[in-house]
This record gives sequence, C-alpha cells and structure tokens, in this order.
Amino acid sequence: MKKLKIAIQKSGRLSEKSLDIIREAGIKLTNGKRLLLAQATSFPVEVLYLRDDDIPQYVSDGVADIGFVGEDVFLEGGEKLDIVLRLGFSKCRLSLAIPKGFGYDSPKWFSGKKIATSFPNILRKFLEEHGVNAEIHKISGSVEIAPGIGLADGICDLVSSGSTLMSNGLKEVEVILRSEAVVIARPVLELSKVRILNEFIFRLKAVLSARDNKYILLNSPDESLEKICSILPGMQSPTVMPLAREGWSSVHSVVNENTFWEAIGQLKDAGAKGILVIPIEKMIQ
Repeated sequence: MKKLKIAIQKSGRLSEKSLDIIREAGIKLTNGKRLLLAQATSFPVEVLYLRDDDIPQYVSDGVADIGFVGEDVFLEGGEKLDIVLRLGFSKCRLSLAIPKGFGYDSPKWFSGKKIATSFPNILRKFLEEHGVNAEIHKISGSVEIAPGIGLADGICDLVSSGSTLMSNGLKEVEVILRSEAVVIARPVLELSKVRILNEFIFRLKAVLSARDNKYILLNSPDESLEKICSILPGMQSPTVMPLAREGWSSVHSVVNENTFWEAIGQLKDAGAKGILVIPIEKMIQ
C-alpha cells in the first residue's frame, strides 16, 4: 500500500508541535528522531526528519509528499508548492529593524543602505515592490548584531517578542511578513496519496478546531433562554434541555477561544448559573 511521506523539522519547537498534532490525530510513530525515517503503525504515512531549510526542496523534488514548515522558510525557498493547511502555531513576523537612535518614516529610508538578513529573497521582493534600491547582505545566525559591528545599516529578521532587538539597540520599523507553521504539498500527487492526504488533513483540522473551542454547559432561567442562546450560537444552535427544577433549562454549546471570556461575562450578566467549561478533544465540522 502506498504511504504518504511527511517531512518534519528534525528538532525545535515547530518539530515538537508538529509531532504533537500528528499524535493527537491518532497517528502513532514507531521510532524516535534519532533515525531519519519513522513509520506509523495506525495510518499509511511515514515521517522524514530533515533540516527545516531543506523541507521545501525535498517536497518539490518528490522525496517527500508534504512538509510541515514555517511559512517564512517556504516563501524564502520559492518552490512552486501549495499550502494545504495553516496550523496556527509557531507564529512570528519577518521585520525590518534599525538602530534606535534613527528616525524612520517609510521603506524609502533603506535606499542606498545595506541590510543584513537570512531571508534575501523575501526581502528583495519587498524592496522591489516599494521601489527601494538597497544592498542586501546575506548572513546566517546572529543577524541582529550586524548594525552594531558596522556590517549593515539595518536588518531583516524574524521577530517574536522583540526583546532580542531591544537588547541589541534596535527597533522594529516595518513588518514584511507574518508567518506561522503550514503544511505544504506538491501540486500533483498520485490518486492513492491524494486520498490519504485528504484524510490526514481532515484529522488535523479536527484537532485544530478542538484546540480553538471550548464546550460549555450551564443552567439558565427559562425567561433568559432567548438572550443566552443569542450569546451561544454553537456549531448550529445551542442544545437546550429542561431541568427537573421547574422554570430552568440546561444549555450546551461551543464557544471559540478568542471570544471565550467575553462570552462568560455576558452569560453571567444574562442570569446563567453553574457554568462548566470542558476542553474538546476532537471537533468534526
């Protein structure tokens, strides 16, 4: 039977989170990352552990069918592949930064200047779009020290909290790209592998949906049901069941993580009692 070959970063937070979601999707791997190739016992896939920079090229060359990779790495490589799923974790941004003491008003500030980066292709495209003629100096690792040692006037680098920039006397002035972990795939796969990929993506979406939502149970006075149900639309509509206590009902629904606390406050104000919040393991829509 054909197996779907999945490329995953050998180490790092993206690797750990990618393996977590695969396990949560009910797919068990037989061996650890000490080996290049891991087999799955319960699903027709196998995992290749690779350097993150190599993953888009391996997928493009057909060594792997799909890959888990940062969107920034994928776009920098420039391979003609499809993003088949956004995973919502390992979020960061690729930004331009300059020394704190300088003023900044637009990308034109970089005209005639030197920029140090590990992402020359993404940076070059951004500069061309803004009509900026700057010198790109490609370096790997410790990009943030380049202005301090006189190697560049500014940098283009990944930013998460911004603390590394601050500690090196830099300030973020322009966001070029907002990145997250994505699943990439070759545009053309064998039909048998397309079926496996569709089932694989279906499982991942069920896990991601569960992470983004909470299951809520509460008791409501019957006179408040209409208002409470308007706060809790659920996947279709809330489930309402009468309680043994006359004039009260039990309401069950799903609330998105992003609006969770706001909804809880509104429910309390509407008269909801005994609110229970339960994590969702899987969510099929």
